[in-house]
Formats: sequence, structure tokens, C-alpha cells
Amino acid sequence: MEGQMTFEFAKRPTIKGYPELRWTGKRPYESTQYYPAQLRERYGEETNCWINKIFWGDNLQVMSHLLKEYRGKIKLIYIDPPFDSKADYKKKIEVKGVGKTETDSSSFEEKQYGDIWTNDEYLQFMYERLILMRELLADDGSIYVHLDEKRSHYIRLILDEVFGQNSFRREIIWDITVLSGFKVQAKNWIRGHDTVLYYSKTSTPLFNKLRQPHSQDYIDMFNKVDENGERYMVAHGSTRYLKDVINKGKPYGDVWDDLLSYQVLCKQLANVRNIQELQDVLSESKEIQNISNVWDNIMSFQQQPTSSENCGYPTQKPESLLERIINASSNPGDIVFDCFMGSATTQAVAMRLGRKFIGADINLGSIQTATKRLINLANNLNGQLQEEEKYTGFEVYNVNNYDFFRNPVEARDLIIQALEIQPFPQSDVWDGELDGRMVKIMPVNRIATKADLEELKANLPYKTYEKRKAENPTQPVEKITIVCMGHEPDLKASLEQELSEYKLDIEIVDILRDKKDLQLKREAEAEIVREGNKLVIRAFYPMNLMQKLSLQKEYVEDWRQLVESIMIDWNYDGVVMQPTVTDVPDKKEIVSGIYDIPEDAGTIRVKITDLLSESLEMEVE
Repeated sequence: MEGQMTFEFAKRPTIKGYPELRWTGKRPYESTQYYPAQLRERYGEETNCWINKIFWGDNLQVMSHLLKEYRGKIKLIYIDPPFDSKADYKKKIEVKGVGKTETDSSSFEEKQYGDIWTNDEYLQFMYERLILMRELLADDGSIYVHLDEKRSHYIRLILDEVFGQNSFRREIIWDITVLSGFKVQAKNWIRGHDTVLYYSKTSTPLFNKLRQPHSQDYIDMFNKVDENGERYMVAHGSTRYLKDVINKGKPYGDVWDDLLSYQVLCKQLANVRNIQELQDVLSESKEIQNISNVWDNIMSFQQQPTSSENCGYPTQKPESLLERIINASSNPGDIVFDCFMGSATTQAVAMRLGRKFIGADINLGSIQTATKRLINLANNLNGQLQEEEKYTGFEVYNVNNYDFFRNPVEARDLIIQALEIQPFPQSDVWDGELDGRMVKIMPVNRIATKADLEELKANLPYKTYEKRKAENPTQPVEKITIVCMGHEPDLKASLEQELSEYKLDIEIVDILRDKKDLQLKREAEAEIVREGNKLVIRAFYPMNLMQKLSLQKEYVEDWRQLVESIMIDWNYDGVVMQPTVTDVPDKKEIVSGIYDIPEDAGTIRVKITDLLSESLEMEVE
């Protein structure tokens, strides 16, 4: 049966003379089980027997699901994983077309996810996922891992272990050139770059050498002209012609310093007086020159907050960064995968460049942002691309029925509220008490593993247990409830075995299994009616959003100001929503709310997504 299917992976041998990273609780990751996926939505059509895929869920489970069909088939993986930045990342929520307000505020910030880890937990998290990525890569496939200075040295050692030391290809430096905000307060050198580690599955990865423009200073060095009017220079006793240099070019290196930075471009454009001068400036930047591993010409979103591609998503990366990677390490029609998808920059660029893609993210806000972005892009591209390049249709899946927590940052407080746990704010061991049982809440943005128990075991009050054991040898020294979102099958048995010298009463509360009994969020409401041949949305009440707005004393005149998108399937089959109406307005625009009903309409299903990325789905009689 599919639910019992397992996949095994070979452990890389330890190589004498090469270091191996160790951490507390490190354990081999040599197999995984198959997790089912539920198709929820479909946008667009298949092309060449392929439709792109987006998964909402724990990427460990997503990749375990993908092994069945895509093991050894993915050409390129790019990931921008957690950096362990010790920060909570927020998204700015701004009411569209704000009406009257009692304050000057028209927006607020909503936590999307946290990036706070213990070192051991973070390393095990990345270790397991990189093993799965290795299994998914084709033999000529490549992986690019985007990091900063905090964890890059650790992850490089893990990549060496997982892929092999000889699979390392290059360390790429992206010069983010951001000196604003808290960075300028650094007491030593200000961090100005991110690191991208490039590895391959084997020693023969697909790689397309890319070219970059020569500087005008270099072109000016060809200051001699022969009898045919051809420009040339003499260097080291040899003659070099400009036409040969420009036509041949130089390949990119591992320092990506070739792209014109926004700062430089702005300086150049500052003195531009007319269109011709603008064209001259831009054309000069397009001559061929070498590209290195320091990329200082790709602007971050801190530098361009008003960019048209900016989705307002925390940690979003610019399309030009992904365009370079995708062009270099894949060809049209290849599969590109990003399991820390965020705002779907990887998927958007893959679609634009004629690649197939698979994406995944645990954050519902990411899924909704990606869906909106890809729908708009597909609509634009379908009128431009050649037929064989149209990989614009995509499907949205849930994995393992992952539809409980919309915002993992809030999960602990929501669980405490829903299960009526008495919280322990100051405890280093327990999150609270429930019916005389000590409660430990495991990380709820993924399944709980035996490694997650290490911190708990290290902090248990063993002296107290010894005393209780001596006083009442037949009674449990502690009653423990572990709350998790999915878990390894032997989690309870493992804990009981390791602490067998004590009598413990352990129970597991699995949110995925028991979520039907939990009511954590106020459901949205809507009034949707048929008026003749029109479908009219008269009102929409996103309860959680409205509650947050009330705290901001925000007054909203029109329900449409609270809506991110409206999708309508005129012939819903009861299983998969396939919208033919995708009302996804620009940032400052609002949805229509009134739609023409086609003559062949059957069961009508409407999906309304609010500014918090929370959705209401309902059928209309």
C-alpha cells in the first residue's frame, strides 16, 4: 500500500582525511516513508504531458512524497533555507484603497515564520533535507544552497558528507551591498554579501557557460585601427581584435561582479538628458566580459522596495539572481525544484524561462503569494511564449493533510489556547500543564523526530525523579504529554526505552490526527448570491483580519479592500477546484465582486483569499 511505502538511501562512507561535522543528537537518516498528497487546485492546462506543482506542507514530507515519481529526475535545486537568523520574519499587511481612519496607520505587520533554532536542531533539520534532495537530483543535476555567514561553514561540511567532497563546484558570493538598518551598527566589518554553495550530484553536471558585458574601460583599450577599420590592441606581443573579444567573450567565474548594480546604474542615469543617451548607457553595459563568483550587480529588495516584482514577502530574492542560476544549470524543459519556496521567485523565473518546476513551503502565506504571482505571470506569458515553451499551468497540493496551522509562529499559543493548557512561561522544560500532565510542545512546522527529544531529555528533573521513584516505586515519576504535528512512528517507544530506569506515563497528541477536535480560528463568512446571469459577492467578513484591524482602529468602507484575490470554478467536481475566473488585482487595485455566469455553469465554487492569506471556500446554489 502507498501509505506503507518506504524509501532507503545509501549512507556515504567516511573518508579518511576528511572532516565530518558532529552535533548532539546527530543520527543517520537512511530511510523515509511515503506521504500522500491531496490535489486541491488546478490553474491552466498541461503542456507536453506536464503540469507544474506546488505543495503546502513540511518539505521533508513533500520530498518523501516526490521520491516515488521524481527520484533522480530533477535537474536543478535552488534553496534559500532558514539562516538561523534569530529573528521572526513579518509581512506588511496593508488595506487596499484605505478609507477613513482614526489614525494615520493604514497597515500592520503579521508574523509569517520564525528563524530561531538551537544549533543541533538546525543542523539535523538541514542534514535530513539535503539527503532527500540528493536522492531527487538527476545524475547531471546541480544544487545551489543560499546562506549567510552564520551557518555556511556548517552546511558546507554537511554538503561534503551528503554529496561527497568531490561534488563541490564553487562558492559564489552575492554582493547584497545593503548598508542600511541595523547592519551599519556592527562593531566591526559590515556584512555585505550572501554565500551560494554550488554542488552537483556527480562530477559531470549540466552547465551552460554564461557571458557578461565588458566594461567600457576595457573596450577603450582597443585604441588602434587597422586598414580595414577594425579596432585592436597589442598586449604582451600579441594582437587582439575587439570583434573577436566581443564575439567570444569570457565565461562567468565564481565571483559574480558583472551585473550592473542599481546604485551604479542610478549614478549613470543621473546625467542622462535624453533617450539617445539612455540607450547609449544601456548598450555600453551589454558588451561581453567575464563573470566571476562575486555577484555585485544583482540588487536586493532592501535596495528596491518599489520594484514591480516585489511581493512584500520576507527574505524575497530578486529574479535576476535566479535567472543566472537557472540559465547556467538547466535547459528548457528541465525540472527545477525549490522546497523553501517563499514568494515563488524560483518558480516564476523557471516559468518565464520555459522550465518545468516543483515548489513547496510550509507557510500558507507563501502558497497564497505564489499562487497569485504565478497566475498573473502565466496570463502575461501565454501571449508571448512559443507553444513548446508554455509550462505555465500548475497544481496546488496538500501533503499529509497539512491544513491546520496557517502561521507556525503562532502555533504554540494556539495549541495552548485550543487544548486549554495551563502555560508555564518561565519553564525551561515544560510548556504547561493539562489535567495533571506536563506538556511539551514539539516544533509544529514539521514532524517530530527522536532528535527533537534530546533537549527535553537533557533538561528533565532527574533528581526529583529519583526521589519520587524511591518514595513510590510503583507509580509513574511523571505524566508527560507530547504535542506534535506528525511524528516518527516509534517516537514514544524510543523515549520510554531511553528512560526505562524511570516509570514514565507518556502520551502523544498528534495535531494532524486530532485536528478535528481543535477550533483555533474564527472562520470567515460571506454573502454570495445569483442575480440573473451575475454572481454577486455582497459581503465578506474575514473574522481574524477584521479583529486585527479593529486593534489598529482601522475603518474599512468596502469589503473588497480586505481581499487579495477571488477564484471561481463554474463547474466544481467536488474534489479539485479549477478556477476559470482568477480575479487577482494589482497591489493598489481591488477585486470586482460581480462576475458573469456562463450558460454551462454547474456547481459554482468560490474561493476568497484575504490579506492575511486566509481563505474562505464555499459553493453557491
